[in-house]
Amino acid sequence: LRFDEKVRVVVFKSEVKGVFCAGADLKERAKMDDAEVEHFVKRLRSLMDEIASLPVPTIAAIDGYALGGGLELALACDLRVAASSAKMGLIETTRGLLPGAGGTQRLPRCVGIGLAKELIFTGRQIDGQEAFSMGLVNHTVPQNSDGDAAHQRALALAKEILPQAPFAVKMGKLAINRGMEVDIASGMAIEGMCYAQNIPTRDRQEGMAAFREKRPPQFIGK
Repeated sequence: LRFDEKVRVVVFKSEVKGVFCAGADLKERAKMDDAEVEHFVKRLRSLMDEIASLPVPTIAAIDGYALGGGLELALACDLRVAASSAKMGLIETTRGLLPGAGGTQRLPRCVGIGLAKELIFTGRQIDGQEAFSMGLVNHTVPQNSDGDAAHQRALALAKEILPQAPFAVKMGKLAINRGMEVDIASGMAIEGMCYAQNIPTRDRQEGMAAFREKRPPQFIGK
């Protein structure tokens, strides 16, 4: 996906009705020794980092349970859509663990330190409506009879992104992600560098021409 220029948005959904991702198989984990557990979680953390660094926008469609590593997967995405009945939580402390695939870092960046600490310390599960109220998800929707309401809303959101200039969207994502980790002056410099890369693109020229000619732009990602 990273190197496929035809890909403009990635939507993560589950093939299992009622479950987005239920997290680690604790029965499997119990058979591992300490070194195996450390290696397993390190690989999982690396996977989440790979997802987070995809150059195109990513959307998690949470139609059911997103627990532990399942919520960490959703947090690695840029945007999250949840059914109001979905259940989410970093429940690791209820099993003698702590989030190990990015949860302690991505959740506070998403909802703030205080809420993140409360959710992680208590291991509490929340539904889609609660997640929306605290900014954990971008949208919440009532579940439908097919059990794919969040997926359908995620597709609609993806279709809003698709017509926009692909390279500009990629640079916007890069500027936001890198800028959030530094002071604002450094962030402005990052934005300037990303903007400079976008200036010579054919899509920028097409956007200006389309505006002058009062027609929809036809972006090609170049």
